[in-house]
Amino acid sequence: MQSNLSKEVVILGVTRSGQVFRPSDWAERLAGVISSIRPSPAEPGDHFSYSPWCVPNTMNGQKCVIVHTDIRQAHVMAWDFLMGFARDNDLQIIQPDS
Repeated sequence: MQSNLSKEVVILGVTRSGQVFRPSDWAERLAGVISSIRPSPAEPGDHFSYSPWCVPNTMNGQKCVIVHTDIRQAHVMAWDFLMGFARDNDLQIIQPDS
């Protein structure tokens, strides 16, 4: 999938008060929960990869999860889960400029 920054939301592993979020593998765990939710039907071997809609990464040396906004319309509950996770853990959310 080609990156389109205007369609990506970043959940940064830093709280709004500046604390680094723990555990250190939180991004991989969160993306793993969403890994079966995909834009096209699963293919053999897909269980070994993350969904292209929710990918762990790093930004400025901090763990993050990049969430493609298409997941919002395709799987509202997954979107709500991701945004709820960020909100419940007071994580910074970086949204594209509207």
